[in-house]
Amino acid sequence: MTLPEHYWVIIGLTGQVFFTMRFVVQWIATEKSRKSIIPESFWYFSIVGSLILLSYSIYRKDPVFILGQAFGTTVYLRNLYFISKHKEKKHESV
Repeated sequence: MTLPEHYWVIIGLTGQVFFTMRFVVQWIATEKSRKSIIPESFWYFSIVGSLILLSYSIYRKDPVFILGQAFGTTVYLRNLYFISKHKEKKHESV
Protein backbone atom coordinates (compact mmCIF):
# COMPACT_ATOMS: atom_id res chain seq x y z
CA MET A 1 0.00 0.00 0.00
CA THR A 2 1.38 3.36 -1.02
CA LEU A 3 0.58 6.50 0.91
CA PRO A 4 -0.82 9.45 -1.05
CA GLU A 5 1.61 12.31 -1.75
CA HIS A 6 0.08 14.70 0.79
CA TYR A 7 0.67 12.16 3.58
CA TRP A 8 4.36 12.10 2.71
CA VAL A 9 4.49 15.89 2.85
CA ILE A 10 2.92 15.72 6.33
CA ILE A 11 5.48 13.07 7.36
CA GLY A 12 8.33 15.24 6.07
CA LEU A 13 7.01 18.32 7.86
CA THR A 14 6.58 16.32 11.09
CA GLY A 15 10.20 15.21 10.91
CA GLN A 16 11.27 18.80 10.34
CA VAL A 17 9.30 19.95 13.43
CA PHE A 18 11.08 17.36 15.61
CA PHE A 19 14.41 18.32 14.09
CA THR A 20 13.72 22.02 14.81
CA MET A 21 12.61 21.28 18.39
CA ARG A 22 16.13 20.18 19.28
CA PHE A 23 17.34 23.72 18.66
CA VAL A 24 14.50 25.13 20.75
CA VAL A 25 15.39 22.77 23.62
CA GLN A 26 19.08 23.67 23.36
CA TRP A 27 18.34 27.39 23.24
CA ILE A 28 16.07 27.28 26.32
CA ALA A 29 18.60 25.19 28.28
CA THR A 30 21.42 27.56 27.34
CA GLU A 31 19.39 30.61 28.36
CA LYS A 32 18.49 29.04 31.72
CA SER A 33 22.08 28.09 32.53
CA ARG A 34 23.59 31.23 30.96
CA LYS A 35 26.17 29.00 29.22
CA SER A 36 26.16 26.79 26.15
CA ILE A 37 24.95 23.28 26.96
CA ILE A 38 23.30 20.44 25.10
CA PRO A 39 20.65 18.62 27.16
CA GLU A 40 19.89 14.92 26.64
CA SER A 41 16.46 15.72 25.16
CA PHE A 42 18.26 17.49 22.26
CA TRP A 43 19.58 14.10 21.13
CA TYR A 44 16.15 12.41 21.43
CA PHE A 45 14.51 15.12 19.32
CA SER A 46 17.41 14.75 16.87
CA ILE A 47 16.91 10.98 16.56
CA VAL A 48 13.13 11.16 16.13
CA GLY A 49 13.33 13.99 13.61
CA SER A 50 16.17 12.34 11.73
CA LEU A 51 14.41 8.98 11.47
CA ILE A 52 11.20 10.60 10.25
CA LEU A 53 13.12 12.70 7.72
CA LEU A 54 15.08 9.60 6.68
CA SER A 55 11.78 7.81 5.96
CA TYR A 56 10.59 10.79 3.95
CA SER A 57 13.85 11.00 1.98
CA ILE A 58 13.75 7.27 1.20
CA TYR A 59 10.22 7.71 -0.12
CA ARG A 60 11.46 10.66 -2.23
CA LYS A 61 14.48 8.61 -3.36
CA ASP A 62 16.82 11.51 -2.54
CA PRO A 63 20.32 10.04 -2.05
CA VAL A 64 21.82 13.25 -0.64
CA PHE A 65 19.07 13.59 1.97
CA ILE A 66 19.22 9.85 2.75
CA LEU A 67 22.97 9.92 3.41
CA GLY A 68 22.73 13.09 5.51
CA GLN A 69 19.97 11.76 7.74
CA ALA A 70 21.51 8.28 8.09
CA PHE A 71 24.85 9.80 9.16
CA GLY A 72 23.17 12.23 11.57
CA THR A 73 21.18 9.45 13.26
CA THR A 74 24.42 7.53 13.85
CA VAL A 75 25.99 10.58 15.52
CA TYR A 76 22.92 11.20 17.71
CA LEU A 77 22.81 7.59 18.87
CA ARG A 78 26.53 7.71 19.66
CA ASN A 79 26.05 10.81 21.82
CA LEU A 80 23.28 9.06 23.77
CA TYR A 81 25.63 6.11 24.25
CA PHE A 82 28.26 8.42 25.78
CA ILE A 83 25.62 10.04 28.02
CA SER A 84 24.53 6.58 29.19
CA LYS A 85 28.13 5.51 29.91
CA HIS A 86 28.75 8.72 31.86
CA LYS A 87 25.64 8.09 33.98
CA GLU A 88 26.81 4.52 34.68
CA LYS A 89 30.22 5.75 35.84
CA LYS A 90 28.56 8.36 38.02
CA HIS A 91 26.42 5.69 39.73
CA GLU A 92 29.42 3.38 40.19
CA SER A 93 31.42 6.05 42.00
CA VAL A 94 28.62 6.86 44.44
